[in-house]
Amino acid sequence: MTPAQLSAQLLSIVNAVLERRGAVPPAPIELADVALERPKNRDHGDWAANIAMKLAKPLGLAPRELAADFAAGLEAVDGVASVEVAGPGFINIRLDAAAAGALAKTIVEQGEAFGRGTLYEGVTINLEFVSANPTGPIHIGGVRWAAVGDSLARIFQAQGGLVTREYYFNDHGAQIDRFARSLLASYFGEPAPEDGYAGQYIADIKDRVVASYTGDLSALSREDAQEVFRSFGVDFMFGDIKASLHDFGVDFDVYFHENELHESGSVERAIARLRDLGHIYEKDGATWLRTTEFGDDKDRVVIKSDGEAAYISGDLAYHLNKRERGFERNIIMLGADHHGYVKRMMAMTAAFGDVPGVNLEIMIGQLVNLMRNGEPVRMSKRAGTVVTLEDLVEAVGVDAGRYAMVRSSTDSQLDIDLDLLGRRTNDNPVFYVQYAHARTNSVANNAAAAGVDRSAFAPELLTHETENNLLGILGEYTRVLVQAAELREPHRIARYLEELAGAYHRWYDNCRVTPLGDEPVTDLHRTRLWLNDATGQVLRNGLGLLGVSAPARM
Repeated sequence: MTPAQLSAQLLSIVNAVLERRGAVPPAPIELADVALERPKNRDHGDWAANIAMKLAKPLGLAPRELAADFAAGLEAVDGVASVEVAGPGFINIRLDAAAAGALAKTIVEQGEAFGRGTLYEGVTINLEFVSANPTGPIHIGGVRWAAVGDSLARIFQAQGGLVTREYYFNDHGAQIDRFARSLLASYFGEPAPEDGYAGQYIADIKDRVVASYTGDLSALSREDAQEVFRSFGVDFMFGDIKASLHDFGVDFDVYFHENELHESGSVERAIARLRDLGHIYEKDGATWLRTTEFGDDKDRVVIKSDGEAAYISGDLAYHLNKRERGFERNIIMLGADHHGYVKRMMAMTAAFGDVPGVNLEIMIGQLVNLMRNGEPVRMSKRAGTVVTLEDLVEAVGVDAGRYAMVRSSTDSQLDIDLDLLGRRTNDNPVFYVQYAHARTNSVANNAAAAGVDRSAFAPELLTHETENNLLGILGEYTRVLVQAAELREPHRIARYLEELAGAYHRWYDNCRVTPLGDEPVTDLHRTRLWLNDATGQVLRNGLGLLGVSAPARM
């Protein structure tokens, strides 16, 4: 019996009890309301539910009395060994071995589909992440969003979401000018401009521009030469960014050019829409958006008094563009220095008549520090000023780099120990999880050589304590995926996989899949092979959602 099946049984019992009592809940009870949790203390059973405590107060009923009614219904469910009411109204449920063990077969039979759900079935989701300016290599903060963003996209897709990965290509504004001037200075052998960019990559791109330009650069005016370096240089830099991300396992469906918003009239259309809604006004020769009506601390200039578009004008046009493309949920991932950006963006969303936090979400990531020998890694040889994606991959590889980036909550600063990630030991979390998967494969190969197959399945034989614990953790996978999607927290999957790996290693130390010596192959061996293969499948599924490989051998 899977946790989802048990929850469905509980939902039916809850509705029947309330109908019998003539109690009408404030809202229809759904499957999510009766979600089960794994008790921290395994003496309390396999699963626990707090639905009685949730319903008691709004219904004016005693929680323990209500819990007792629910428990009585659960006791009649096939596969439930015992039910008890504890504390203020917790319902603790213990399954018999056969019902608990049946999960192993379900996992193996469902394969890659196990754990997938319908939380965002048919919902169109635009996930915009990284979006580094094409003025230099991706720095380590952008690498974190590359790993987290791609993992979130995979998680949303696993919940039925129609996801578009989008990269906002900033090719409009002062930063591109500074990049072009930096390339030009390198061409003339001059120091980088005070507000420009330095590093070996600038010289490398300058050389590529010179090699690719078919005309005579020396015959051009400085202004015309700068335009050549701007056009060619941005293309080369962005090509390098795309290649680096691809090598990191991250590809985008859409590369949206900011310049397109300004050249296509999208900015003017967005302002006209907001004017029709009554939120635009003129003052001191400038055009303003009345964002204070929607929680912002001040109104925002949209068009400056000199006629130039303010920065927020592009945000207005881009949000409207996404909504017109049909995206119901738009999620933007920004760096730690963008906290002040959130309030005005949410006000803008509300001004369009959309719902902040639904039609637009903004995630803010915290800083990332790379450590080696206990000291921060401060500078890239190539970029000159920042640590880059290439530096991380060169140091630890793609799998370890991606796993390290998603393993912690994005709300917290991340310190990555490069020495630890390079070790092939159990204190390296990515090695620990990948090794567990490789071990499941090795066990399966050894079983085949010993004549153990999956021709029989007797889950009632899975009675060892480590088997019960392993099955319980396997049963948590579906719930963890839903939480990771709802809370935008892929680190929950990483931490779950580490817990699963630990449970598997303990099971491996106590329970044999292959017989010893001349022992005959029994149904216990065959059933344990199902459990072994189920664990490998869940490890593989979870690692896939993080964009990390599941090696067969290590």
